[in-house]
Parts: sequence; structure tokens; C-alpha cells
Amino acid sequence: MANWCLIIGNRNYSSWSLRAWLALEATGVDFEEVVIPLDRPDTAEKLRQWSPSLRVPVLQHGDLTIWDSLAISEYLADTFPAAKLWPQDAEARAIARCLAAEMHSGFADLREELPMDMRARRERPAMRAATKRDIARIVELWEGARAQYASRGPFLMGEFSIADAFHAPLVSRFLTYDIDLPKASEAYCDTITDYPPFAEWYRLAKQEKWVIAEP
Repeated sequence: MANWCLIIGNRNYSSWSLRAWLALEATGVDFEEVVIPLDRPDTAEKLRQWSPSLRVPVLQHGDLTIWDSLAISEYLADTFPAAKLWPQDAEARAIARCLAAEMHSGFADLREELPMDMRARRERPAMRAATKRDIARIVELWEGARAQYASRGPFLMGEFSIADAFHAPLVSRFLTYDIDLPKASEAYCDTITDYPPFAEWYRLAKQEKWVIAEP
């Protein structure tokens, strides 16, 4: 096993795996990758070899195992300060952490009603009110960050950060379900889809053969 190893689920469906993978890619370190297809008869058995929570992603660095996406990202930021996974100034760093943490803990209705399915393109569903509120809050976060930090670059905080790694799966969801967005949020979606690591993840997702009927 390589010194760094990331255990992920199907690229097409596993939004949490995408978050950790983008953060790890941004460090530039070489790492091994283990893909465990989700929602299959042997999924739990395979996960048990790697994950104490039986969930993905899991990062292994030597003898250390980290089984939460935000904890993985924080560890990478501490280990690779030159990668600047968080903004350098304290105020922007605090906002970026808020963006990542709110994504990490919130938006349950959106997750349930609009599951990630990167290969799919579907008609916009008749969403329940709670899902619409989730989308409105995400747009509020994006538009606010872009208005404040646009002079620093095209990502949420200007330069790519963990905040973008955590919000990138939302871009995929909004494309899949044809969600209307304001201009600045549409531009941010373009920034993410054009980001080479995201494009590479999507390319590999399209090559996967596994299908989950109800992701």
C-alpha cells in the first residue's frame, strides 16, 4: 500500500468521496486509490476492511486512519500548508470553514431528493419546499462569497479551497436536475466543471459500469 491511500465509493454517486478526493488532489501528493462500489451485496464486507464507520471516504496515511471527509481535509491542510487548502488570512479562512461546515452538516432534504448521479441528466423535479429552501440557502452562500472574494479569483474564496471541495458535488447535482441559478452561481458552476481535477473525476465516473437504481 502507498504511503497515502484514499478509499472511495463509486465516482458517479459518492459525493463525500469526491470532496476528499478533490482536497487530496490539491495537495499534489501521490496516492493510491481504492474504489468500493456502493449498494452491492458485498459492500459492507469490503468497507469493513478499511472503514471503522463502514462509510467512505477513508484516508490512510501510514498507520493513521481518518474516516470523515472534513477531518481528512483538515489533516491535509495541516500536513501540506503550501497547498493553501484554506485561505491564508484569518477572516477569509473563517468564512471558508463556515461554508464547508454548513455543507458538511446541512441540506438533508436536498441530499435526499436530489442525490448525486453525475452521468444522468433529468427533468427538473417538483421539489418539496424544504429542498427549495436548501437550494436558496446554497445560492445565498455562493452569491455572497463570490461578491466578496471575486477579485481574488473564480472560486468561492477566490483561489481553490476546501470550501470548493465541499460544494463541488452540488454543482453536479444542479446540472443533473437542471436547476435554475442566478448568474454568479452559474459562473461558479462553470468554474468547477472546468476545474481539471473535477473534470477528471467526471471522466472516470462516465466510464464506471455500476448502476444504483435509486441512488
